[in-house]
Amino acid sequence: MSRVRAKPLHGDKTVTQPRRAVVREVGLRDGLQSISTVLPTARKKEWIRDAHAAGQREIEVGSFVPARLLPQLADTAELVAYAKTLPGLVVSVLVPNLRGAESAIDAQADVMLVPLSASHAHSLANLRRTPDEVVAEVAKMRALRDAAGSKTLIEGGVGTAFGCTLQGEVAAVEVLRCMQALLDAGADRVSLADTVGYANPAAVLRLFEQARAIAGERLCCGHFHDTRGLALANVYAALQTGVDRFDATLAGIGGCPHAPGASGNAASEDLAFLLEDMGIATGIDLHRLLALRHKVAAWLQGEVLHGTLWRAGLPKTFAPTA
Repeated sequence: MSRVRAKPLHGDKTVTQPRRAVVREVGLRDGLQSISTVLPTARKKEWIRDAHAAGQREIEVGSFVPARLLPQLADTAELVAYAKTLPGLVVSVLVPNLRGAESAIDAQADVMLVPLSASHAHSLANLRRTPDEVVAEVAKMRALRDAAGSKTLIEGGVGTAFGCTLQGEVAAVEVLRCMQALLDAGADRVSLADTVGYANPAAVLRLFEQARAIAGERLCCGHFHDTRGLALANVYAALQTGVDRFDATLAGIGGCPHAPGASGNAASEDLAFLLEDMGIATGIDLHRLLALRHKVAAWLQGEVLHGTLWRAGLPKTFAPTA
């Protein structure tokens, strides 16, 4: 994507800012898996359809995990099939293991995201595997994908990149080692996630600069939780390093089972507004996205929702970026 000059956050270093950015909606997976409500498949399809109509072009529709573990996501294959009928939509799924990758390839998902926690303790608690065992699994996924002649991209998502509620500090050198290992194992691209909301803008700038130096354009996405209200500030910091794709959940739903009280990612509507108001085009119609938020909020009555734009509304000075 083309870039424009932006003022540096520190020192005299010249930085660039994307002209366009992608808000990847992950509420149907990261959001729904973390709440008690089991949304009917018809409602999920309506969500996908309305998000697409609002201009969102990348949606993570679910995860290929056993239904007994996450009944909220048992309809992922059906949702992939439906989402694939919408023009120009990049359909992502999360896969925790080789069996999940097989399902993603069979469903012809465009992207399968493989989570790896740089925190050893969190990795064992969340996936029952060490980080290096996850890397070995990615190598098997790559071999499977290539043998099948599939075009599904493999994205390795390095989580707990800024700290962990179980382990505490996670060294940047370990985060970068895991990221490089994923690329060496055959991941097409990688992303960094502040799984438990420990990041701050200065830390994001440092780590993303280091990661970009190693992975270049293959560092494709930032995933920030808003646990302490810093998700959008952290997005801004990552933007300065040239990253132009960010995960978000409508109404900020979701969280992490190992971060009690943690809210979900940045709210999709708030993030889209931030980007558009800064002159970074997203292709999203905010009026339509806010209407969808209102609808989803009605479906999820009793669940904790987040975000601020829905309450304040768009300012009179707001003009979408062309």
